[in-house]
Amino acid sequence: MPSVPPARHLVRAKDLADARYYEPLTVADLAQAAGLSRAHFSQQFRRAFGETPHAYLLTRRLERAASLLRNTDRSVADICLAVGLQSLGSFTTSFTRMYGMPPTAYRAKHPNPATYALIPACVVRANSRPQHRTFREDTPKPTPLASEESDSPPTEP
Repeated sequence: MPSVPPARHLVRAKDLADARYYEPLTVADLAQAAGLSRAHFSQQFRRAFGETPHAYLLTRRLERAASLLRNTDRSVADICLAVGLQSLGSFTTSFTRMYGMPPTAYRAKHPNPATYALIPACVVRANSRPQHRTFREDTPKPTPLASEESDSPPTEP
């Protein structure tokens, strides 16, 4: 049986969740963006995307939290609030359920990649060269010719 592409109004709600996951969005907000009642929207969304709108939004938030844990030194509480969740306990429970470990253990398992990034020597040399490559930076600007001065309008003090 061929799958039917999701309707535009459902994609609009999904895009809203993707773009504004950090805001206090609710399923009612997503349903309003789709122009459907909450119950009908939830049913249609699940049929089209295979998960409930709430689960989809929570997944986006937890994916962003995992990225922040891997790439920043922000506190877990700060990350929880930054991705749009209000309860640190619920965040930790949901994160553990999705990733199999609490946020602090996840961060410890994924150290900051900048610590281990290897930069090729040619790139280091190219970026450490002086920005001005000539020895003429300190030469004064050429003075205008007498004919150029007469073309400009006179300035009064």
